[in-house]
Amino acid sequence: MASEADILKALETVNGPDGKTPLPRSGAIAGLTVRGDKAYLAIAIDPKRSMEMEAMRAAAEDAAKRVHGISSAIVTLTSEREQGSAAAQRPPQPGPRAQAARAQREIPGIRHIIAVASGKGGVGKSTLAANLALGLAAEGWSVGLLDADIYGPSVPRLFGINRKPELEGRILKPIAVHGIAVMSIGFLVEETTAMVWRGPMVMSALTQLLREVAWGERDCLVVDMPPGTGDAQLTLAQNVPLAGAVIVSTPQDLALIDARRGVAMFQQTEVPILGIVENMSYFLCPQCGARTDVFAHGGARHEAERLGVPFLGEVPLDIMIRANSDAGRPMMVAEPESPQAQAFRAIARKVKASLEGAPARAAPRIIIES
Repeated sequence: MASEADILKALETVNGPDGKTPLPRSGAIAGLTVRGDKAYLAIAIDPKRSMEMEAMRAAAEDAAKRVHGISSAIVTLTSEREQGSAAAQRPPQPGPRAQAARAQREIPGIRHIIAVASGKGGVGKSTLAANLALGLAAEGWSVGLLDADIYGPSVPRLFGINRKPELEGRILKPIAVHGIAVMSIGFLVEETTAMVWRGPMVMSALTQLLREVAWGERDCLVVDMPPGTGDAQLTLAQNVPLAGAVIVSTPQDLALIDARRGVAMFQQTEVPILGIVENMSYFLCPQCGARTDVFAHGGARHEAERLGVPFLGEVPLDIMIRANSDAGRPMMVAEPESPQAQAFRAIARKVKASLEGAPARAAPRIIIES
C-alpha cells in the first residue's frame, strides 16, 4: 500500500508554484491524504495565478497516479483571497482561455446538473432528492442521483441498497435501481463510520464521485447536498456548471432563516434558484383526516415570494413517507399514485419545465479561502 511519503517522493519531479522549487519543498501543499489506493492532494496558490497553475495541478495528479499502489489521484487548488477592497471587487469577465477551461468542467453525457440543498439538517432534503429524481424519471428523463452528503449519506437506506458499486478500471459504475443510476459515498463506507473529513478531503471525494463514475447519457443528475453552506456546496459550484438549485425547508422561522442562507450562497455563486419546497408542510391524521400545521404553514411560500424565486410546492408530514423511506422504498416507487407521491411528481414536473426552458451555463470561477 502506498504511503504519503511515497506520494511526496513522486511529487519531487513536479515544480511548485514558483516554477523551480520541487512541490514538496515549496510550502504549497495544503493537505495530503492517502486512503487505500486513492490519493487526495490540495495545493495552495495565489488566486491571481489560478489559470496558469492548472498545468502544475495536472502534473501533480499524473505523478501521484504513477505511484505503485495508487489507482487514482485527485488534486485540487485552493487559494487565499486578497484582503481589503480588492476582495470585494467583482472578477473580470473571463476571456476565451477561461471559457475553454470552464467547458472542461462539464460532465460528459449529462445535460443538466441540479443541487438539492438546505440550510440545515432534518428538513427531509434527502427524501425530497430521491423522490425528485424518481419523479423526473417518471416524466420520461434519464436520471442519475448522486448522494453528496459526505457526513450523513442517506441514499443507501432510502433505496435499500447494501452492496458496493462495481469498478471498471478506475471508474465506478453507479447502481441501477428503479430506473435511475445511483451513487453514494455511503456505498463505500460502513453505515456506522464517522466521516471526519477536512475541507480538501471533502472536495477531493466530491470531485471523484462526479468525475470517476460512469454516469452515461443522462438528461439530469440530481445531487443531494449536505446541509449548510460550506466546502461541498462551493466545490460543486466551482467544478460543474450547475443548472440550478432546489432549496428544501420546513415552514417554521428557524428553518427559513437557514434556507435564506442557502439561497444567498447559491446566488453569490451565480447558480440559478429553481425554487423552494416546503417539506413537512402539514399533517393529516390517518384516522380522522384532520389537518394540523405542526410547523406552522406557508412560510416557505412566503419566503419564495419575498426572495423573488419560484415556489415549487408543499409536501405533507406523512407517516407513509417516513415508513416507506425507512423500508428502502421511496413513495414514488412504493405508491406512485398516492397523493404524497403526486406531490413529489408535481415538483419534478415544475423542475423539468424550468430546466427545459433554461440556457446552458458555465461554472463560475470561485476562489476558496484557506
